[in-house]
Amino acid sequence: MLAELVRVARLYDIYGQLLTPKQRYWVELRYHHDLSLGEIAEEEGVSRQAIHDSLQRAIRALERYESRIGCLKRELDLQEKLRAALGHLERYFAQGKVAELKALEAILVSLLEPCLPLGEKGAKAGAFPFKREDPGDI
Repeated sequence: MLAELVRVARLYDIYGQLLTPKQRYWVELRYHHDLSLGEIAEEEGVSRQAIHDSLQRAIRALERYESRIGCLKRELDLQEKLRAALGHLERYFAQGKVAELKALEAILVSLLEPCLPLGEKGAKAGAFPFKREDPGDI
């Protein structure tokens, strides 16, 4: 349940402006202000079922936008790669293994690849700017 609340709140932050004003208002009341369906219905002077149905339509719309655009997925993928990169860096400092730097390099190159000019796509693993023989120089 908490994961769903967090997901809807994050989708709303990304795609909320694409909803109708009424949907935006009700999603904010439900997911940002944590009001119950009954409280929203009472405040709006409509049935609890009307609020429920409208919120479900809004959530389906947010999920549709995400399935087509994928901003949240890209953000989550980026966070996962950055966590992995940080883990390699921490292991390098703890153990001094150059293999950890090579793994870190591969992750960083994969993150930069979409930003590289067309001629540089598929950048080689040799793009690491430091001498591999002497990682102490880093």
